Amino acid sequence: MLTFFFFFPPSRFSRSVFVRFNSSHGFPVEVDSATSIFQLKEVVAKRQGVPADQLRVIFAGKELSNDLMVQSCDLDQHSIVHVVLRPGTRGPAVNTAGGNNPQNTVRGSARGPESLTRVDFSSSVLPTDSVGLAVILHDDRENAAPPAGKPAGRPAYNSFYVYCKDPCQQVQPGKLRVRCSTCQQATLTLAQGPSCWEDVLIPNRMSGECQFPNCPGTTAEFFFKCGAHPTSDKETSVALNLITTNSRAITCITCTDIRSPVLVFQCNDRHVICLDCFHLYCVTRLNDRQFIHDPELGYSLPCVAGCPNSLIKELHHFRILGEEQYNRYQQYGAEECVLRLGGALCPSPGCGAGLLLEPGQRQVTCEEGNGLGCGFVFCRDCKEAYHEGECSPLASGAVTQAYRVDEEAAERARWEESSKETIKKTTKPCPRCHVPVEKNGGCMHMKCPQPQCQLEWCWQCGCEWNRACMGAHWFDV
Repeated sequence: MLTFFFFFPPSRFSRSVFVRFNSSHGFPVEVDSATSIFQLKEVVAKRQGVPADQLRVIFAGKELSNDLMVQSCDLDQHSIVHVVLRPGTRGPAVNTAGGNNPQNTVRGSARGPESLTRVDFSSSVLPTDSVGLAVILHDDRENAAPPAGKPAGRPAYNSFYVYCKDPCQQVQPGKLRVRCSTCQQATLTLAQGPSCWEDVLIPNRMSGECQFPNCPGTTAEFFFKCGAHPTSDKETSVALNLITTNSRAITCITCTDIRSPVLVFQCNDRHVICLDCFHLYCVTRLNDRQFIHDPELGYSLPCVAGCPNSLIKELHHFRILGEEQYNRYQQYGAEECVLRLGGALCPSPGCGAGLLLEPGQRQVTCEEGNGLGCGFVFCRDCKEAYHEGECSPLASGAVTQAYRVDEEAAERARWEESSKETIKKTTKPCPRCHVPVEKNGGCMHMKCPQPQCQLEWCWQCGCEWNRACMGAHWFDV
């Protein structure tokens, strides 16, 4: 396949864009910041053997007019632009001198939809009336001074962030793109630009006109790409709508450092947390099995400050945990689902298989087969090896540790024999899950420390805490 390059003096900022002609094949074109869209058309026309004035250049939901320069179109390195033939046109369709045709001017004017590379949804995440949070102003980014090393006309900060699963495996600045929901080609021009996250996350909210030959599509379908490396048409990333650039230098709610980007919880106060602290928060809650179940969302977390109605709705934010911890999070969800259905998890080290049980079934066998199960037979109540009679009050009720220690180390780590009597006097099993709970002073009102139990019960009578206990022996010694 022949490739044409468009070269300019080295003093100009040059880059390579990838052109797809009629969405059937593609080739790179070398351009610089002063290249006009009509000059780009001329390069494509020479390669394809068609008149330049019969071509239309479409990028990020907008047709680019002839007189626009590359630097004002946000065509970054390795950006993909679509070039299509103007349908039903035999002669010149636009003014070749620079886009003076009325139709062409309207498409490239301020009346058209804003470029997807410059649209900003921060107001839908950080409203200006947010209590307790610095006001997020609407900057005029067109006139803002560009950062060092960036040409003029580019956004001063990133509007979107995504989780790039491969190859980055981390949160990265993202690029918003649009395609036709009918033909799946990025040749759709928007009738109106999106103004909030709902416009791009909820299907069928935005419309336009597909410029692909013979495609009648009018419905826009938005998607995101990682902005840190070149991507193909099929390489998409998940948008993390709660992560934004910390443009107002708000301190993290936990470490009080000023970091960027940050995650903004959707509570009334819009609390801000840096990504490192969010990672620690998630891992800590995962270790304590304290993710919250929502019937519609699944297992999620609220604002770190415990604010009501602040559960994270887009669960892909937990991708920030990394592959290993994210797999633990998914396993946790599966395990909790089994427990909610009245099942049990095999306590054998290295197993943890989920088992659905019959009502009242006490003897449980972890059936082997299909690579699952270990054959361990255990008591449903105390999670120890199955036994007849009552469970030992010292049975932990928790999953057996998944690692082994040698006998000598275990011997050195034991308490003195006399401490067993103390344990019997100062601990009682939780009435629900049988975990031993120690009482070292205070009232008779106890609370099970197990995150999945949390039963409030009476130390004196061993039943669930009630008003009778409160009145009769709350502070008995």
